Amino acid sequence: MALPDDVAFAIKANVAVIATLSTQIDLLEKRLQEKVGGRLEYELLTSAPGIGKCWRPRSCWKRGRSSALPPPVISPPTHVASTACIPAMARKREKGTQERQQVPGLAFVEAANFALRYCPEAKRFYERKKAKTNNVVAIKALAHKLARACFHILKEKKPFDVTRCFA
Repeated sequence: MALPDDVAFAIKANVAVIATLSTQIDLLEKRLQEKVGGRLEYELLTSAPGIGKCWRPRSCWKRGRSSALPPPVISPPTHVASTACIPAMARKREKGTQERQQVPGLAFVEAANFALRYCPEAKRFYERKKAKTNNVVAIKALAHKLARACFHILKEKKPFDVTRCFA
């Protein structure tokens, strides 16, 4: 099937952009591994379902003043969970905080979506919630559960326990 010259040129340009971005993403992932790969907190967080090696490693702790990755200051579980799972628009609007508060929420929702695919216990929890409400509320509930689990992982310095989280 022959394509018009302009369409073929546009496809080639898009493929070149995708290849370039893929290379840059690989470099960023490698740099992230160099910075946080050996930290205990990072290794413990990646034991949770849905949280992979390139998940935002600072999602469960407050921002520090020092350079790349300061030692974590663990937020209380209610703060982590509410920041993660309540949309920024529903919270009190303060100047400059709306974008900052939404980042952990997106990270935990992303982790919840991956947990659905690879953790049968998380899938069962999601299906139970979805049967009672809708899929958005169910995914937010799973994200909330993962946020609380991440708090306890960091607090107790123990890896993720699926029976404790999805009992």
